Amino acid sequence: MNSAPPAPLVLVQGDEELLAARAVTTTVDAARAADPGADVREYEAGQLSPGEVAEMLSPSLFGGQRVLVIRAGQDARKDLVAALLAYAKNPDPEVTLIVTHLGGAKGKAFADGLKSAGATVVPAAKLKGERERIAFVRDEFRRNGGRCDEATASALLQAVGTDLREIAAACSQLLADTDGKMSAEVVARYYKGRAEVSGFAVADAAMIGDVPAALEALRWALHVGVDPVPIADALADGVRTVARVASAGRGNPYQMASSLGMPAWKIQKAQERSRGWSPEGLVDAMRAAADCNAAVKGGAEDRGYALEVAVFAVARARHAGGSR
Repeated sequence: MNSAPPAPLVLVQGDEELLAARAVTTTVDAARAADPGADVREYEAGQLSPGEVAEMLSPSLFGGQRVLVIRAGQDARKDLVAALLAYAKNPDPEVTLIVTHLGGAKGKAFADGLKSAGATVVPAAKLKGERERIAFVRDEFRRNGGRCDEATASALLQAVGTDLREIAAACSQLLADTDGKMSAEVVARYYKGRAEVSGFAVADAAMIGDVPAALEALRWALHVGVDPVPIADALADGVRTVARVASAGRGNPYQMASSLGMPAWKIQKAQERSRGWSPEGLVDAMRAAADCNAAVKGGAEDRGYALEVAVFAVARARHAGGSR
């Protein structure tokens, strides 16, 4: 028996490319499961005219499921938006209209109009912060038949970075190449030295004032090809995390996890890192991390040098922050 076709109107809203692509693929697959001969066509909204879309949406003499994917809906011109919203008020049950939209202010009226017409909304926004990325890793293992805890997910993120496509590929590869029993030790062993030379290793050493270890990790990371941007991001994240945890005061990490929006193990680690820091020192460190981010992402001539300067500045802020 064929499966039920997807909803006639589907709005994929968000700017995370992987999640949006998966949502479109899942909907198209559902249409093809209902009708293996489904006619699937894809267009860029900015290059599509109302006449072209009318042809696809008009009733077919031969019947059968049809799927119309319109990408970058925020770029649709007013006449196309008007035509599509008029159609959305009474959609053809044999047609599935999928619209992807970045979700920002541009083209917001189009997205709101589709929602008002009853479109099924699939969120595809970029993940915000490590907590959401850890949840993504755990879900990724789960959907592929595996399991992992928060510490394992964090170890994987440190090894491969924050790009969702790379994370998803890493989860799949790990499950294929291991027995499916995931742990931080398994991740570290699988990626060998890569996790040790991540931006997090640089940040951890800098935050405890260990300049030699931070510089060694930094130079090795750059030597093996780690991009400077995630190193700068990790340094900034390390400073921000310690500042947030320090400002929250001492407490049980598990009780603080909800209010701070981060896992308990990370809070505990930040509490350990916060020893020796003064509020003034953290302000200086945050300024140094911000300057580093601006230099690295703004195309500094020597991004490696900018990172070295930040390492020295963060370590100096830790030692000197309380002496003013």
